[in-house]
Amino acid sequence: MYMAKVIGSIVSTQKDSALIGRKLMIVQPVDINKENVRCEEVAVDTVGAGIGEYVLIARGAGARIADSGDTPGKRSVSDCSIIGIIDRFDS
Repeated sequence: MYMAKVIGSIVSTQKDSALIGRKLMIVQPVDINKENVRCEEVAVDTVGAGIGEYVLIARGAGARIADSGDTPGKRSVSDCSIIGIIDRFDS
């Protein structure tokens, strides 16, 4: 898992059928000090996160599992998913 801040959203009218009905958000990965690391990426929102919130993201196979939910056999094409909303950073 990684930490990120939601900085925007994506509107896409033409997309893979597995993404229909899914909210796509622009996330900026951050470190423990909330400083930006790496470049922005697009994540499928599985938890209802909003712009300005800090979130947990998963990449790769973990993102696809999170995006598939509890539906057996559901196909997912996501490589990055928002899987949690961060309430606070304790260090």
